[in-house]
Amino acid sequence: MIPAIFGLSGLTLTDNERAFFRDSDPAGYILFGRNIENREQLRRLTDDLRSLDGRSNLPILIDQEGGRVARMKSPEWPDFPSGAAFDALYERAPASAIEAARLNAMALAVMLAEVGITVDCLPLLDVRQPGASDVIGDRALGSEPMRVAALGRAILSGLQAGGVVGIVKHIPGHGRAMADSHEALPVVSALDRDLQTDLAPFAALRDAAMAMTCHVVFEAWDPDRPATLSPLVIDSVIRQRIGFHGLLMTDDLDMKALSGDVPSRAADAIAAGCDIALNCWGKMDDMIGIAKALDPISMISLARLEGAMDRIAGAHDPRQFATLVDQRDALLAVA
Repeated sequence: MIPAIFGLSGLTLTDNERAFFRDSDPAGYILFGRNIENREQLRRLTDDLRSLDGRSNLPILIDQEGGRVARMKSPEWPDFPSGAAFDALYERAPASAIEAARLNAMALAVMLAEVGITVDCLPLLDVRQPGASDVIGDRALGSEPMRVAALGRAILSGLQAGGVVGIVKHIPGHGRAMADSHEALPVVSALDRDLQTDLAPFAALRDAAMAMTCHVVFEAWDPDRPATLSPLVIDSVIRQRIGFHGLLMTDDLDMKALSGDVPSRAADAIAAGCDIALNCWGKMDDMIGIAKALDPISMISLARLEGAMDRIAGAHDPRQFATLVDQRDALLAVA
């Protein structure tokens, strides 16, 4: 197995993809709108991915946050609220907001598990900062660290109860970045003492199964490299100060914040201390290059991966999707 998660090109596996994935044996896969048509097609696709190596606990990821980040869209699937909805409810009724976030995540998990998806790239623990890029914006759970942590923990709990692993992102924090890392490299000049605000939710949820890095330079820690590629940030900040020892994956390596070719970015990220390189776009040349650039997954990274997926073994909640949504909406109506 190689320490990479790959995207796919379309609604079904091509012959080239099937042969490459069988040969390279990536750690998992991630799905986007181009891979999704309806329930039946999506379930066939995820079953097909599992058949490649027979792994029942295969990580199949999706970015299904709610709000403006949703790969499974209406009318086939219902819309879900963004993080800002739970932040607004927390202002009036904190306990209700926490329960609404948990119910919402459980409903999301039921919807994802139905079509064979096992990992959701949620929750965001980025603390929203005034004047920052809107790339986070209303996706955030708030601007107060412990509120973000409380809602984030509820989301992780709800996802797991519904049979899906959550990923905390974007560690160690994208909330004060002034640029969108999809388009440019953000550089944060805040002092170390101010960055404690950003670290706090991740430290509170240090026991999460999975985390995703951010492509952001933090001058206080490493002025030369973004967090994804920085051994200083990954070891000193993420592993030691935050205390996160779960599976650490990169954000998408094809984003414009990073320079150099994609296979080199993958190799540099793994060398810096990431467990998994995430490459989303299903470009065969890049995926072949990554497979050549990476050694097999390390024993410690494999243990982290298997430990993360074991958290949803046998997870089951008897409540139906419609009941979960109705309970969530009744709480959100308070705001």
